[in-house]
Amino acid sequence: MGAKLRVYKRRIRSVTATKKITRAMEMIAASRVVKAQRKVAASTPYASELTRAVTAVATGSNTQHPLTTEAENPTRAALLLVTSDRGLAGGYSANVIKAAEQLTERLKAEGKEVDAYIVGRKGVSYYSFRERKIVESWTGFTDSPAYGDAKAIAAPLIEAVQKDTAEGGVDELHIVYTEFISMMTQTALDDRLLPLSLDKAVAESEATGEILPLFDFEPSAEDVLDALLPRYVESRIYNALLQAAASKHAATRRAMKSATDNAEELIKSLSRLANEARQAEITQEISEIVGGASALADATAGSD
Repeated sequence: MGAKLRVYKRRIRSVTATKKITRAMEMIAASRVVKAQRKVAASTPYASELTRAVTAVATGSNTQHPLTTEAENPTRAALLLVTSDRGLAGGYSANVIKAAEQLTERLKAEGKEVDAYIVGRKGVSYYSFRERKIVESWTGFTDSPAYGDAKAIAAPLIEAVQKDTAEGGVDELHIVYTEFISMMTQTALDDRLLPLSLDKAVAESEATGEILPLFDFEPSAEDVLDALLPRYVESRIYNALLQAAASKHAATRRAMKSATDNAEELIKSLSRLANEARQAEITQEISEIVGGASALADATAGSD
């Protein structure tokens, strides 16, 4: 019985050490998600205003540009998948990968080939394990992305959009990431960055009561769109990276809190079992003492 008590105590010490780790990770994630929220709040207005500016230029001119012009028969699409470099975040990466798989199936059903561009080790591992082709990948910064990371990601994507499909270019650019809604809610979604859906952009502006500005183009609308194209893609990707980082930290905080709560419940359960084992051991020792005393008393009575 003593051996059983030692096993329970050893398990309690092990689970207690695990609880300290998960509690610390929960606190770290909570502090990081606050910083990530601030970055999201700071970057979203810029991305939104730049989208409005691009929409205004496109609707105010008849220029044919890759930023706004739909291909007659699109045959190839680029998919940028934003995952995490690390785990311990519940179903965060699994949910966004599932959304990417659904988008891929939809694009293939439309007769389009899909070129995969991956951000984060989780997405790279998922595609590599299944021996799927990855055009380009980026890792090591998903917890705290910088604008330079967005520029590095945007560069090959913009180049692919500007190329002809016969030369390895694409007709469309899609991004799949996790949108941060609140500390408790993060949603995996897909969005088409290029070509920009003008009807959708105009409808969003009207829904918010905003009026698209009017511009005079110098030297031309095409040159303006050429200048806005990289900034538009970079800003949207940067905002998506920040949204994904905030979502990942929130998911980590939630997962670590759940792990800490489970550890506490397990410690309580093990403590009860340890107490029962100790009580059983004490009861057995008392029984042995009483039995020995009775036997001694009987032996003494017999000798008399």
